Amino acid sequence: MEKDRIKQAYLDFVLNEGHPPQSVFKLTQQLGIAEQEFYTHYPNFEAIDRELWADFGHRARTAAASEPVWEGYSSREKLLAFYYTLLEILKQNRSYALMSLRRSLKKMPGLTPRVLDDFRQDFEIFVSDLLAAGRVSGEIANRPLVQDGYPRFFWQQALFVLGFFAKDDTVNFERTDAAVEKAVTLSFDLVGRNTLDSAFDFVRFLARR
Repeated sequence: MEKDRIKQAYLDFVLNEGHPPQSVFKLTQQLGIAEQEFYTHYPNFEAIDRELWADFGHRARTAAASEPVWEGYSSREKLLAFYYTLLEILKQNRSYALMSLRRSLKKMPGLTPRVLDDFRQDFEIFVSDLLAAGRVSGEIANRPLVQDGYPRFFWQQALFVLGFFAKDDTVNFERTDAAVEKAVTLSFDLVGRNTLDSAFDFVRFLARR
């Protein structure tokens, strides 16, 4: 498929040269196709970068969900499984992933880089489904006034994980694995039932008397 050839050629160029091609013309010339063929699939090189990151996320979700134990996992365990699977995929593509993250996160510290736009949209849908299932099981507290903002909160967590991965210089990114576990544990402690929920329920009970 021509689209796959274009994407792979772009990726190979970036890995070999350390930067995108100077122009679409140069890439298509290398492939031996008309420049117009590129534009039937992508508007620019940035769109390929966004698709590559969306592919990483899709592969991680698919691989994690294919494990036999997936259906028995809690929402917290499913998010952990997703992150660990994603990290393995990024390790397999570390040269591109690190180059892309370091370049884009440096430009927009604390904000979502455009290269992650499609990844973010898919991630927030995935997390919304996990949280909805968690509310049904009782793992996640039902807080109508704030829970609509949870996907964005978890996206900030994902940005933290990716940023940590990009800066991690330990063998096999061991500190990133530890950071993931601590971040997910904290986030689920915050969205799960806790002392504040019990206090609110008690006050509401008294107010009904």
